[in-house]
Amino acid sequence: MPERPSARAAIALVTDDFVEIPSPPRQSQPGGPLAWDGYDALRARAADRTGEDESVVCGTARVEGTPAVLIAFEFGFLGGSLGERTGDRLQAAHTHARDHRLPVVALIATGGSRMQEGMVALTQLQRVARQSALTREAGLPQLAVLRDPTTGGGWATLGAGADVILALPGAQVGFAGSRVRPADADPAAYTAEAQVAAGAADAVVGPEELQPTLGRWLRLLSAPSTEPAPPPRPLGATDLPASGWEAVRRARSPQRPRAQSYLDAYFTHRVAISGDRCGGTDDGMLCGFGDHDGRTVAYAAQAGTATRPAGYRTAARLIRLADRLGIPVLTLVDTPGAANDAEAERQGVGAAIADLFGAVASARTPITTLVIGEGGSGGALALAAPGNTWATPDSYFSVIAPELAAAILKRPPKEVESTADQLRVRPQDLIELGIARSNERLFPS
Repeated sequence: MPERPSARAAIALVTDDFVEIPSPPRQSQPGGPLAWDGYDALRARAADRTGEDESVVCGTARVEGTPAVLIAFEFGFLGGSLGERTGDRLQAAHTHARDHRLPVVALIATGGSRMQEGMVALTQLQRVARQSALTREAGLPQLAVLRDPTTGGGWATLGAGADVILALPGAQVGFAGSRVRPADADPAAYTAEAQVAAGAADAVVGPEELQPTLGRWLRLLSAPSTEPAPPPRPLGATDLPASGWEAVRRARSPQRPRAQSYLDAYFTHRVAISGDRCGGTDDGMLCGFGDHDGRTVAYAAQAGTATRPAGYRTAARLIRLADRLGIPVLTLVDTPGAANDAEAERQGVGAAIADLFGAVASARTPITTLVIGEGGSGGALALAAPGNTWATPDSYFSVIAPELAAAILKRPPKEVESTADQLRVRPQDLIELGIARSNERLFPS
């Protein structure tokens, strides 16, 4: 097996001005906290081999111009394992980040807790979780880069607990390390790529792209703003629909601009988060952060398909992160409704929608919503900002699709169009009802 890159090599991938944070003093005990026979010799050999005196290196640096605290694991030092002194350094790093208002970037390569320190080592996970929680409460972003391997408690705290999780290609990632998995376990399930596919990490990033990618993330997440995001300009029709059914037909037209077009036009550049951290992803919900006119705006955009539970949970994750960092949010509504198949029910679609309603309702950061296509029932409303929702001329919003409304009301199919009129689903109807806002930006004369 080729030798894994060192902590210093990982740091060099993302910066060239690293300044180490002094290590907190701790009185050494022979054999460590368990008086483990031979432990001191193991540590000494690890130090000779790696040039480090512990499994983690912590310091400050600028990544593409943005200052941050960097935490880099040295896998060559006892497998990058977490021990008592590792906990000391991680606590010092987070304390420094809070004191100086800096984001935290963890470059992780660890096999988990250190066997020679037993439960003392294991409880460092609680200590790390506490520091991460304090940093989160301080409104500072935490990013993780999963190197090879990222397993055990290091994955379950610093890795999976980060706001944004990037991974190097082919990295071994999973709670179970290679020596403790079931004999018949599929090794492909314990990879960076598999974790991204399962919604547990955001993206796989090659080593050559890591520095610019981290730089973009850090710039965007370190730029709070109290001003609401302005609604995007309509990219499709500018004249209003004459009837409810015409509004529905326009919104369902294959030629109508979709979320991707709106995001491309609105943002100079953007970065995406992916996955609900519960085992799922949904390509029909696009979430991330972007630069709009020189300031950061978070976005959650439905892409015109029935939104799945993972999509709602990902949007809720995005909104809560933006709220904690003080970044305004733009949401784009475009769905015929929530997915209602049996699998969606098994995945908790009702609870996922409720969670998103709660995230929007409790957000302190301003949220702006633009309905760009279909607004299908509660599956669309969950993403909409009360009091700050706008609608394009080729959109509609309805308590339910007109066809389904007619069926519920026991009306024949020929009355679907008139039902659409009665439901008052047109954008101008929504304005008159006080559901949507309007100005010359969206409806030019």
